[in-house]
Amino acid sequence: MIEFIDVEKKYPNGVKALHNINLKIDQGEYVAVIGLSGAGKSTLIRCINRMHDITDGKLIVNNVEVASLRGKEIRRFRRGIGMIFQSFNLVTRTSVIRNVLVSAVPEMPFWRKVLGIYSMKNKIDALSALDQVGILDKAYNRVDQLSGGQQQRVALARTIAQNPAIILADEPVASLDPVTAKQVMDDFKKINQETNISVIMNIHHVELALEYADRIIGIRNGEIVFDGKSTQVTDEILSEIYGNRQNVHKEEVSEHV
Repeated sequence: MIEFIDVEKKYPNGVKALHNINLKIDQGEYVAVIGLSGAGKSTLIRCINRMHDITDGKLIVNNVEVASLRGKEIRRFRRGIGMIFQSFNLVTRTSVIRNVLVSAVPEMPFWRKVLGIYSMKNKIDALSALDQVGILDKAYNRVDQLSGGQQQRVALARTIAQNPAIILADEPVASLDPVTAKQVMDDFKKINQETNISVIMNIHHVELALEYADRIIGIRNGEIVFDGKSTQVTDEILSEIYGNRQNVHKEEVSEHV
């Protein structure tokens, strides 16, 4: 479970990114966080794995108060949380399977890390993760030979191989074409349903958010202005989230989805 209790986030330059955030997300939920650029979406999800520190309130993840963690505790805590970025963060000059195997490195004995030797279990886990996202046949291809959508699937497979309880996704389909974006969203949905991994996704594409996520959290100016089922989202609610730019945003979405 993830729980925000009166959470505030203020940057050193004085900008308040999050204000009075009170939120509970249960294990296995598929949540899409929507709102304008700069509304606080990325900040919200990056606080969960402590990429950003909160400045007030409490953030509890699986009974751990995140702000209390120090040093190795933070690294251990992050092992249970996968992170997917828009830019994929892959080593493009090496093979797909080697990129996925990176997920095993933190738990490997020192001598294996030095020699770059992975166990049979590590390799089976990596191949299984690639199979789950439908690109097992690409395991020994170089990453730079893959399409953008396939690269994002490699990133997702690497995260699955990490065996996390939570996956955070920061604009995972923003750089993909509409057809490929839906394929990647299908993968997220499948993983969520088959493994009960919680998925919390920051996404600009409103129509994709409403189609795939079970729950929508709308953020405006660092505050939650809507939290409910995707089926409850109306044009009036979108207007509250996006303000006067909502209609423009819907046109942009229609062009990309």
